[in-house]
Amino acid sequence: MRRGGAGGTRRRTLLAAPALLVGPARAQEGWPDRPLRFVVSAQVGGVSDILVRIFEARLRERLGQPLYVDPRPGAGGQIAAESVIRPQDGHSLLVNHIAGHGIGPSLHRNRSYDPLRDMPGVVRLCAMPNVLITRGALPVRSVAELVAHIRANPRAATFSSAGSGTSSHLSGLLFGQIMGVEVTHVPYRGTAPSMLAVLNGEVLFNIDNAPVSRPHVVSGALRAIGVSTAKRAAAMPDLPTLAEQGVTGFDVASWYGIAAPAAMPPPVVARLEAVFLEALRDPGIHARLAEIGAEPWPLGTAAYNAFMRAEVARWAPVVAASGATVD
Repeated sequence: MRRGGAGGTRRRTLLAAPALLVGPARAQEGWPDRPLRFVVSAQVGGVSDILVRIFEARLRERLGQPLYVDPRPGAGGQIAAESVIRPQDGHSLLVNHIAGHGIGPSLHRNRSYDPLRDMPGVVRLCAMPNVLITRGALPVRSVAELVAHIRANPRAATFSSAGSGTSSHLSGLLFGQIMGVEVTHVPYRGTAPSMLAVLNGEVLFNIDNAPVSRPHVVSGALRAIGVSTAKRAAAMPDLPTLAEQGVTGFDVASWYGIAAPAAMPPPVVARLEAVFLEALRDPGIHARLAEIGAEPWPLGTAAYNAFMRAEVARWAPVVAASGATVD
């Protein structure tokens, strides 16, 4: 495994393995004939990067080509998506998620592309809960205590996110709306720096993916207050949900999948769909997803695109009510 690249971009290159044709592979003879590029909208070590590592051995075995990860963080996934749409090389894919294909279409006013039209889904992979965290030294152990602290210290009512338009951004705004407190958004370039902002006392709280903050929660440097989903997370059964603590109707999960440019040939899309869905039936893949607090949530191409259209419709009124926009 090797990391490096021009312009500071870090890449991971893997050795090729013999190809095993599956599903509709023969309908697009010769593909892939070069390394596959998986663009992620997070820094190396973020959830999207980890997901590619979980699936990489299966992809290499079934597709017979090396692959590398190209991190393009920022702008709620917009930078990453644009870097996949433009080449039209037939070998660039996007690890997409709720930010770019669920929330983003209602939030970004000057987007150069339409996510659902220009970068449709191939397959949905998994979902994971977000967790509300604060510094461990803060005398706050519940939602009620956090809200009381905010009301007593309104100038300190700040929350970090992995970037404008991400689920952590909208989760923070939604939390403030439901609890009737004013909170100020401070965006960062990725989940890890967003979490570190809480750890260093730059902001008061954060609602983002559990795996990144977990080591610091275990050490006591951070405190987990509640999970964002309607039901308790299987990986954290003792941690109450935000809804249980009075954040009425709060149900947010970060979902992840694979998207490709609309010009990608249908036989190629079908082949990718088949390889990923096969992998998602593997108990070994399930176990590795569980290690990062994620649960398999497979959907094929047609169903995944219908799901994303429903997500856009779901988040549009939340974005409108928040007044948030991104130029």
